[in-house]
Amino acid sequence: MSAVLGVSCHYHEAAAALVVDGEIRAAIAEERLSRVKHDPSLPRRAIRAVLDLGGVTGPELDAVVYHEDPYAKIERILVYGLGAFPHSIRQLPRALASQLSGKLWVLDALAREVGVPRARVLHRTHHESHAASAFFTSPFDEACVLTVDGVGESTTTALWHGRGDTLTRVESLELPHSLGLLYAAITAWCGFEVNGGEYKVMGLAAFGEPRFREAFERLITLHPDGSFSLDARPFGRFLHPTRGYGRGLEDLLGPARAPRRPWDLDRDDDRRRADVAATLQQVVEEALLGLCRRARDQVGAPDLCLAGGVALNCVANDRIQRESGFDRVFVHPAAGDAGGALGAAILGAVDLGDPRPGGFTPFLGVAPDAGRAADVARHLGLSVREVSDADAAIVERLGRGQVIARCSGRSEWGPRALGNRSLLADPRDSETRERINRDVKGREAFRPFAPAVPAGLLPDLVDGEADLLTAHMTTVRRVRPGAPLAAATHVDGTARIQSVQPVDPLGGIVGAFGPVLNTSLNAAGDAMVGRETDALSFLLRHPVDALYVQDVEITR
Repeated sequence: MSAVLGVSCHYHEAAAALVVDGEIRAAIAEERLSRVKHDPSLPRRAIRAVLDLGGVTGPELDAVVYHEDPYAKIERILVYGLGAFPHSIRQLPRALASQLSGKLWVLDALAREVGVPRARVLHRTHHESHAASAFFTSPFDEACVLTVDGVGESTTTALWHGRGDTLTRVESLELPHSLGLLYAAITAWCGFEVNGGEYKVMGLAAFGEPRFREAFERLITLHPDGSFSLDARPFGRFLHPTRGYGRGLEDLLGPARAPRRPWDLDRDDDRRRADVAATLQQVVEEALLGLCRRARDQVGAPDLCLAGGVALNCVANDRIQRESGFDRVFVHPAAGDAGGALGAAILGAVDLGDPRPGGFTPFLGVAPDAGRAADVARHLGLSVREVSDADAAIVERLGRGQVIARCSGRSEWGPRALGNRSLLADPRDSETRERINRDVKGREAFRPFAPAVPAGLLPDLVDGEADLLTAHMTTVRRVRPGAPLAAATHVDGTARIQSVQPVDPLGGIVGAFGPVLNTSLNAAGDAMVGRETDALSFLLRHPVDALYVQDVEITR
């Protein structure tokens, strides 16, 4: 038996994944267990969880593989920081101190944590781990693989040729030329948290007009060969630890927005920011389409895999699928840094002679303990009832207009709730959107929801059929007029669709009820629910009508 643990951490989205004999046994982000959203710390809880789920002890591991090269990363920070001196005089010491205080020694820390000899702890590169997470979990024997994010060691964008059990790097772009850092800078300028608020900017873009192209032409140049380049000066040379932009960006776009100020899109300044977001989205989509054209020219494979944080841009993925010319497109559901843990584990397993994994499911995390949920709920004075058919009970409540929390089965891998850690509601009434945003989740009113739809009904409700992207909720589709999806349709007429097969977690519910509104089981600022106690905490703090933990119904 071979067993390989993959780990990502120390920037954001720490995670652990386990591959045994070429089979993906478990994968989970640390935030699901620590309850710290985007937890970047050494994922001790996640490591213990995946080892338990896989029936493996630390000393039994053949390899522990870290998702990036910590030595190359500190070299990049040092070289890039010294190159920007004296502008970096404040940021460089902080960045070096952060690396030297623990990040540089992460391989030694993993050896101690897991209990293996240091010689068994290896590393791959950041973008190679991303590429492996996408290609080796896809159904393709051969594909172009694009990895696009902020920055790994120094690479920001890379093209790979995946074939069988091999990945070959074809070419790459290096700092400062980064779509991820461009998006992060505008995210911070809009007052959102970097590495956590980019999806808010994507939702905000639908409310604006792309009228800032002239300003963006001074930030990014899209070249005829499909590549792009950024002018680093408006971004403060990307050295600010939290903002990612400098005074030059404010000179171009206006003053940055204060964080946590309530949004009002009837205000001129907030409308301006929506227009900037719309321009950013348009530019990033065009840049990605250019990269796809170049990938077809350089590699020539008929299918495309995507990973890296930028690959979670569902609106861009829709254009890629429609306009890039590839036969099929697959986006790894944990495309951000957490996904690198799984990619690293698969690379380690392939190096040991194991085949690439056969088949892939995103339900790789921990399962709730329904008995413990019932005991704790009774202790808290909640009403507890065991039901013979939880799906039928949920359908009945949805028919009465109720909002339901569902915590059942193994938790999802990636940021999308696909049915096992979901809030569910009837999508037909647009007022449901306002109720859940305002009263249940406590988030911005412009944030959209997703409809979960029986795969066979998809063409009747939206443009296109069910495919690899709709299965994991990694794209949007234009909603057909009259479709009963008012609460899950965004202002631009699209929906981040999820196609549901009968065997999927929501198969019984949507099969009986029809389309449902599906959003993640968490509130604004919180990590998605992991265990049953987290689900109970959510029920106590938020006005949902019922919680189902496996076949246990819990109400106030």
